[in-house]
Amino acid sequence: MAHPRILFMGTPAFALPALEQLHIRNYPVIGVVTQPDRPAGRGQKEVAPPVKLLAQKLNLPVFQPDKVKDHSFLEIFHDLNPEMVVVSAYGQILPKAIIDFPHLGCLNIHPSLLPKYRGAAPINWTIIRGETKTGVTIMDMNEGMDSGDILLQQETLIAAAENYGQLHDRLAIQGAGLLIAAIEQMSAGTALRKPQDASGVTFAPRLKKETGRINWSSDAGDIVNLIRGLSPDPAAYTSLSGQTLKIYAAESEKDDPRDTPGTIVTQTNRGLTVAAADGYVFLKEIQLAGKKRMSAHDFLRGHRLNPKTILG
Repeated sequence: MAHPRILFMGTPAFALPALEQLHIRNYPVIGVVTQPDRPAGRGQKEVAPPVKLLAQKLNLPVFQPDKVKDHSFLEIFHDLNPEMVVVSAYGQILPKAIIDFPHLGCLNIHPSLLPKYRGAAPINWTIIRGETKTGVTIMDMNEGMDSGDILLQQETLIAAAENYGQLHDRLAIQGAGLLIAAIEQMSAGTALRKPQDASGVTFAPRLKKETGRINWSSDAGDIVNLIRGLSPDPAAYTSLSGQTLKIYAAESEKDDPRDTPGTIVTQTNRGLTVAAADGYVFLKEIQLAGKKRMSAHDFLRGHRLNPKTILG
């Protein structure tokens, strides 16, 4: 069975394992479409997306249209004449002209168990909302937002202390393997399509800065889930004496706190202890604005805190 001619569309690090697997398995990737280079960092220098860098390393043609729906790119797309399009965290909504063109489908790697967590930030929200399992879905795209038929799906458990970055990397690898299986099934005509159950739809909207602000009047477990779901980037945060304090790792314990939520109670071997609504949060890794990321223990060596300091 001949491998289909594939146009790959992806941008961030999540898409790298999928492109790598296609290359390793000698699939003819006829081009890679990724987002334009963007200014980043303090110097605001133009930075190429991770997928572009890998594509160049693999000597693959790279296309970076401002908008894939523009006529100028659609002409290029038709000239490429892909038999299949593979999409992994590309970052733009695809027009019908692209979705309907390849006769073997437009396959998307989505890091959730669809129909749960449709949208831009499924991995983050899965952890923030306290889920204990998630997975990867390969779907055949339609014009809706993550609403296409499910081709393959694979579950995985979420470890109690696993954060966004760790789960992201695991799902990227898992998704790449599942993609290859789906391509083989689509090529052989053996794929079984499963429409999504509309009654089970939930959404994972794009993260905003305010998403990461910690409300210390929340339950301790919910606060820790927020911290895990945003670590290492963009990171949950609070304020300490008017300065932003990012928090990367924490634990929680239910109790009956007598202090105002947000109060720094003490330091223990578990970390800096902060009162929450129904217990305590132990801050383990933190970063004050302008300083390095460090353990709470190292932070306290150089920062004296007034008794009963309240965060936020």
